[in-house]
Amino acid sequence: MAKKKAKPVKKAAKKAAPKKAPRKKVTSLAKGKAKKPVAKRSTSSKGKKVLVKTKASDKEKDEKKANAIVNSEKKKIAKKRVKVTTSKETNGLLDSIIDGMQERKAKNITVLDLQNIENRIADFFVICDADSGTHVNAIADSVEEIVLKKTGERPYHSEGQQNGEWILIDYINIVAHVFLKETREYYNIEGLWGDAEIRTIN
Repeated sequence: MAKKKAKPVKKAAKKAAPKKAPRKKVTSLAKGKAKKPVAKRSTSSKGKKVLVKTKASDKEKDEKKANAIVNSEKKKIAKKRVKVTTSKETNGLLDSIIDGMQERKAKNITVLDLQNIENRIADFFVICDADSGTHVNAIADSVEEIVLKKTGERPYHSEGQQNGEWILIDYINIVAHVFLKETREYYNIEGLWGDAEIRTIN
């Protein structure tokens, strides 16, 4: 009796192993970043310096405001158009500003001649003071009206009408400052420009 031949057993095909993605090279810098632990914010202030914001005092606020106004004028040096005038025109404008102040009974009118100061923001300052915010605004309005009437000049820039404590009227070569008396004493413009020649009008 013939023996049956055993059927060959088919071997299961081996699955191809998945290709591993090439590893990215990690630079020393990246390694350093990876190892660096993330700092956690601690609610405890023990042993640590804690910065505490304090509210600025009224005096500090006033000083900041004064410096902002003075610095804003200094920044205008490059922005201002150059105004070439004769000494006669300058004196005419100066006299008109003084007339405008005197028209509304401004007090302690002072002229600061800045022409010999290198980094000046104008050739002259005309400073005066008033008894109240209403008085400050009345003087400033009078200055603009009389200057326009006598010289045809309009201010290049003005500010401070809303607070009534310090109004600045900028005619480029000449800047008028109208203060409340206590505000003038506090900011001391004459002291800030101590190198100027000072002339008292009244």
